[in-house]
Amino acid sequence: MSKVEEFEELRPLLFSIAYRILGSVGEAEDAVQETWLRFDGSSTRPASAKAFLSAAVTRISIDVLRSARVRREEYVGPWFPEPLLSDPYQDPARAVELADSVSMAALLLLERLSPLERAVFVLREVFAFEFGEVAAAVGRSEAACRQLLVRARRHMEAGRPRFEADRQERHELATRFFDALKSGDVDGLRDLLAADVQLVGDGGGKAPQLAKAVMGAQNVARVLGTVFPLMSRIDVTFEPHEVNGQPGAVFRDRDGKVLHTLALDVLDGQIQTIRTVINPDKLGHLGPVADVWAVDREVKQARRRMN
Repeated sequence: MSKVEEFEELRPLLFSIAYRILGSVGEAEDAVQETWLRFDGSSTRPASAKAFLSAAVTRISIDVLRSARVRREEYVGPWFPEPLLSDPYQDPARAVELADSVSMAALLLLERLSPLERAVFVLREVFAFEFGEVAAAVGRSEAACRQLLVRARRHMEAGRPRFEADRQERHELATRFFDALKSGDVDGLRDLLAADVQLVGDGGGKAPQLAKAVMGAQNVARVLGTVFPLMSRIDVTFEPHEVNGQPGAVFRDRDGKVLHTLALDVLDGQIQTIRTVINPDKLGHLGPVADVWAVDREVKQARRRMN
């Protein structure tokens, strides 16, 4: 194998590691590209390309995360990871761990960890690296990595997200949800929501909050059942799609440009949390991004015409 072929074979794994550490598609892609430059520039061929590249992308991601922490502390409103529609790395033996670890809920929990704890947790718990490989990747002893993992597990267990185990049931509930959303069926929406459901949006101060934090089944159903019919009047559409491994959808304006994403956390046959990402800076990897302010103005005009 040439260096390029070795790298391309491992690229999906490298991106998946970086995305879980960083929660950003763009930053993960940059980390992978920097990893290639280091690999290509190395004068010696490592005994294990996987070990070398995994260690390199982990260290780069840790450095990026440390600087990103400052920006996230100054972020306007709730911060969510950049939505990921499909994880390029697949391992049937770890399908459940991979799917759960990429969910919005899990990535938000990972934000509680230090960069080193997060990297150790991702490598060991998600991708099942041996402790020796983890230690080499983060530049710490195996004993230190075991302690980092203990602390990381403690934080994660305290709020570990749970999801509907049966993917078919989850899909069927999501289908009913989007059918009710499309028709503006407030009662139908309310029946699918947990009593303490939350609807939360990430606009980052760069988009109107079409749905600021809303609590409770009746309130959330009313907001959704009122807003989407108005949006459909101005030709906003949505396509159901998994978002971060959970049921969701991508919303588009009349020109097909990305307006926002929506992801559902489903448990015990009810929707527990609805998260939307509407910050245009987090949507560019999905395609051309809509002018969300223009859409907001049109929605308000549609509301006034109805009144």
